[in-house]
Amino acid sequence: MPSAFSVTSFPVSIPAVIMQTDWTEPWLIGLVTFHVLCLLLTCFSSQRYGLQVGHFLCIVTLVYCAEYINEVAAMNWRLFSKYQYFDSRGMFISLVFSMPLLLNAMIIVVMWVRKTLHVMTNLKNLQEKMKERRKRRKEE
Repeated sequence: MPSAFSVTSFPVSIPAVIMQTDWTEPWLIGLVTFHVLCLLLTCFSSQRYGLQVGHFLCIVTLVYCAEYINEVAAMNWRLFSKYQYFDSRGMFISLVFSMPLLLNAMIIVVMWVRKTLHVMTNLKNLQEKMKERRKRRKEE
């Protein structure tokens, strides 16, 4: 199969990139596995705040380094891939590497916001109970 990813005709749309990618390549299977494991860690680390913070920082660091990873992959693609997927715009790495990681980061942030709202609600309820107790003590 000839490569759909040539320097002159790199796909410009998201569906084109996804459809023209050979998902049977071992490194892409490994990448998908990595993303599934990251998602599982995101879900199962909800009760362990320290682990979740570390996971979040690793995700953000990987996304930050995506441009450098793209440059290195573009120079060495023949070592691990059949086709040159890594263009100068970073479309491919953004879709298959950064986007799933950012989705994980967003899930973590949503979990943190929910946890914060829950704690704030509990705090407010406690404050109301204490206010009520003080009021009862004053009346006695």
